[in-house]
Amino acid sequence: MLHRGRDSHLVNWWWTIDKFTFLLVFLLIALGFVFITSASPPVAERIGLDSFYFVKKHIIYAFISSIVIIAISMVSKDKIKIFSVAGLIICLIMLIAVLFIGEEIKGARRWISIAGISLQPSEFVKPFIAVVNGWLLAKYADYRDIKSFKLSFLVYLIFAGLILMQPDLGMMITVTAICGAQIFLAGMPIIFAFIILILFIFSLVGAYIFFPHVAKRIDGFLNPDLTDNFQVKRSIMALSKGGLFGKGPGEGVIKNSIPDSHADFIFAVIGEELGMIFSIGIILIYALIVIRGFIKIMGEKDLFTIYAVSGLLMQIALQSIVNIGVAIKLMPAKGMTLPFLSYGGSSMVAVSITMGMVLSLTRKKYGMIKKGLGY
Repeated sequence: MLHRGRDSHLVNWWWTIDKFTFLLVFLLIALGFVFITSASPPVAERIGLDSFYFVKKHIIYAFISSIVIIAISMVSKDKIKIFSVAGLIICLIMLIAVLFIGEEIKGARRWISIAGISLQPSEFVKPFIAVVNGWLLAKYADYRDIKSFKLSFLVYLIFAGLILMQPDLGMMITVTAICGAQIFLAGMPIIFAFIILILFIFSLVGAYIFFPHVAKRIDGFLNPDLTDNFQVKRSIMALSKGGLFGKGPGEGVIKNSIPDSHADFIFAVIGEELGMIFSIGIILIYALIVIRGFIKIMGEKDLFTIYAVSGLLMQIALQSIVNIGVAIKLMPAKGMTLPFLSYGGSSMVAVSITMGMVLSLTRKKYGMIKKGLGY
């Protein structure tokens, strides 16, 4: 069915996709199912739900995510652009709507309910803005079209501002890092880099002054004695008790006391039950995905592919670093999931869109024009 001699879209996809990265991503999805099965039952029971409530929902999210990755990785570069523009416009509408009709949780409005399904619009901004921004910056680099750069900067300001208004400082930092890295790669004038840096600093200061929960997290990180930092302290305790090889699958106790052990602090569960060596292995998987992605675009001549893939890979890297950094107390507490391993529908589908785009844009190009697939 997938023999090289067959002339079909499926065959072309299979023999041009980066199979190593593809398998690493699906390995993470499989491991995520195992970890959620271990970490989530105590959380579900603690809030009065069926023991396997989160497990059942995670299976649905994993199934949808798998389809999303495969489907997006099959489409052409031009369709990726159109899809991203449409997605970003939808995200804009949802980000505005969430400020008025979004569900308020812990002083922030980040979630919106559509047909009974809760979505976090800012999660979907990350892959779409990376591709759209990469497209605009590539037009500037190719044609010296200053309007493209101005539009790129305007898009960043609009979405960073809307996300900060929720407020979601961590997400705003992520979007800033993605766009900032792409602007750096595009060789923009240094003055724009300083403008972004100044805006970023003012945003941090403003968030610290006007949003009490942000100030509390930063103060707690800088001076742990000021706050209890319960989840972070329990996370460190779990990692230390896990040792090199862990207590064994399902034998951890940290999941019985940490409210977000199945989501933001799943790395603590992994460390306690499977140990430091396995945890390092998880980190290496993320590193391999990101590094291999950059290697794939090193010989690329198309600037759009270079900028877009760089932004998408930056998202995966940052999300992994922040989640693990919080779990080991290297960063202030921030509600950011570990890609494919943590529970969370919006996050998992959004990161699947990201990896689908990476796999699509890094496909081998020979023979694609002949097949009429737009490469």
